[in-house]
Amino acid sequence: MNKMFLKIASVALLGFVLAQSVFALEIEKKNFQYGKDPEFEGYLAYPKSVSKKTPAILVIHNWMGLTDQTREAVDRLAGLGYIAMAADVYGKGQRPNGFEQAGQFATKYKTDRKLFRERLNAALSELKKQKNVDTNKIAALGYCFGGTGAIELARSGADLKGIVSFHGGLDSPTPVDGQKIKGKLIAFHGAIDPFVPAKDVDAFEQEMQTAKVDYQLIKYGGVVHSFTEKAAGDDIKKGFAYNKQADERSFEATKLFLKEIF
Repeated sequence: MNKMFLKIASVALLGFVLAQSVFALEIEKKNFQYGKDPEFEGYLAYPKSVSKKTPAILVIHNWMGLTDQTREAVDRLAGLGYIAMAADVYGKGQRPNGFEQAGQFATKYKTDRKLFRERLNAALSELKKQKNVDTNKIAALGYCFGGTGAIELARSGADLKGIVSFHGGLDSPTPVDGQKIKGKLIAFHGAIDPFVPAKDVDAFEQEMQTAKVDYQLIKYGGVVHSFTEKAAGDDIKKGFAYNKQADERSFEATKLFLKEIF
């Protein structure tokens, strides 16, 4: 009995050490520019130990543009062993000075999906050029505006293994484009998010089902918009608020999803 207990304890300890070592990966990171007319500001992070073809993730920013929050998301994914790059949809030097301007910036692309997809594909092309990226194993991941972007990139026919959307818009302007989605998709959604109405959720599911996409839609009860963003505060009456449990659950589910697709 004691031997069995010690064996189980040893296995558990080994698992814990291995898990900690994954999170402790040292990473390299850099800001860089890509594209011409317009120019974009990218951000790349990857494990220092990477020496062979490695799965990569394109991270798409929220409506505030490529900020430190986006960089932190990129760093966290690199710490898990992936090559991660932040896309820049708005362009070099184009950063909103507040929520009002952020709304204007985001609306420009949400109302022009063709331009939105062009900017996203430009970033994806840049990611594919990075050293050690396995171009056959790429995922797109985004928050809010970026969650919408991840799905739009997939709808453009981009060669993605997976798509991850955190509290993104789920509206479906051209449902037929769902047939172009090549990878598996997972969307995390606040069940009482007032910015993503039920009709959009229904349209999204109908699009996915019609196109036979391998998708998951995970709803968190009592949760509103921006649930992964600590800066959103905790007052759900505003329609957007941080929710620690939904944030942690969605990230754990994302880690499992990435292991599955890669």
